[in-house]
Amino acid sequence: MTKYTGINIQWPISQLILSGEKIVETRTYDIPTKYLNVPMAMVETPGSEGNFKARTVAIVRFKSSFKYKNKTEFYKDSTRHLVTPESPWAWSDDKPKWGWEIEIIKLISPPVPCQSKGIVYRKNVSI
Repeated sequence: MTKYTGINIQWPISQLILSGEKIVETRTYDIPTKYLNVPMAMVETPGSEGNFKARTVAIVRFKSSFKYKNKTEFYKDSTRHLVTPESPWAWSDDKPKWGWEIEIIKLISPPVPCQSKGIVYRKNVSI
């Protein structure tokens, strides 16, 4: 069994990543350097809409991280990050937006229940 650091991504956004439609994850902070170009467990969390417990669905790598300069630049990249102005993760002038380019290394099927805890990152996710 291999252990990874896990990153939480809410359903249904997680499904867009797994399908290959979403290739940039957006956050309000830069990815910590220690996680850049490192295989991580993608932990799919139910958010407010899912009816399941957290589970590991893939091994991913974040290839790069970049800061969007403004709202226009952010929405010009919407074909990669799939965030719309109506989304809960839409652009806000109050916080910066970062894009993390995603590479799927391996899909995990069936998903593996995730026992470790963490708000954003999880330690020692076993696969």
